[in-house]
Amino acid sequence: QVHLVEAGGGSVQAGDSLKLSCVVSGGTFSNFAMGWFRQAPGKEREFVAAISWSGITFFGDFVKGRHTISRDNAKNTVYLQMNSLKPEDTALYYCAGRYSAVAATAMTAYDFWGQGTQVTVSS
Repeated sequence: QVHLVEAGGGSVQAGDSLKLSCVVSGGTFSNFAMGWFRQAPGKEREFVAAISWSGITFFGDFVKGRHTISRDNAKNTVYLQMNSLKPEDTALYYCAGRYSAVAATAMTAYDFWGQGTQVTVSS
């Protein structure tokens, strides 16, 4: 089965940057669309970003140009570069993938998930 492992979370100050990574194993990574979601305490999981097999990207409205998503098919890895971080970005960030080349924004569209990596932004 497909296995996802996220890394790169941590505790930072407002305005700092973080780069999350997600390594995928157990499947043909280049065939998968990939996404990032986040869940803050007491809130629902929400869409952050997604990328198709060909590199077409989508972002949640709150991102407002601060983040980029990219993929390296040779390394079976998807990245989320987060810039100008705010305290409200504090959440557990999840990597997700789907058995489709087309990116999606809905959580229900994804077939496999990682365990999450914590991002904490202090003011």
